[in-house]
Amino acid sequence: MSWPFLAVFFSGWLYIDAAYRGTNWQQWVFRPVTMLLLLLWACQAPNLEVSGYLIIAGLLTTLLSDALRMFPGKYLLFSFIALFLSYLLYTISFALHMDFSLFFPLPLILLVVGIVVMLTVWNRLDNMRWRVVDSFVMALLMAWIAGEQYFSLSNDSRFSVVAGAILLLLAHSINIIAQYRFPFKLSKAMVATCGFIGHFLIIRSLYL
Repeated sequence: MSWPFLAVFFSGWLYIDAAYRGTNWQQWVFRPVTMLLLLLWACQAPNLEVSGYLIIAGLLTTLLSDALRMFPGKYLLFSFIALFLSYLLYTISFALHMDFSLFFPLPLILLVVGIVVMLTVWNRLDNMRWRVVDSFVMALLMAWIAGEQYFSLSNDSRFSVVAGAILLLLAHSINIIAQYRFPFKLSKAMVATCGFIGHFLIIRSLYL
């Protein structure tokens, strides 16, 4: 096993364990540490092109979003804005290598997923409604572009990208459902697990 996998695995596991048990200091330490390890691994990818630098920029904005979320609720708006930018940067990165060919079932499936999630939380969003909506729509677009790219190119690198994008979408969906509709103890651990693996797979595509 490579050191990036081991480092991210152990740091991520310490955060997930803390998120489940509610150990705040451990969450404050190992969430940014895990993201910084992912960022370091991305920066060491060979032959980085524009798409690779966009992925690095996406990781940086994700790190910023995570940091803002740790502070009091007044920073939640800025956290959603940073997360939107992260998904946007990832989406642009994926689109740069895409020979577009529409795989019709994919946008239809994502549309259904989007409608179900939004209907679940809509009347609980209050003044954060449009920030939640635009970041979620951007996550759906990211997954769509990654999927279309995979069906267009069908190689290991693109499979890693689409798997990562779907996991990030799943993490975002669980997060907003748990935050605004059905809070449950495992939510933070599930969001972190999907998020860390999602970012890991996207970075892995730079090495394939």
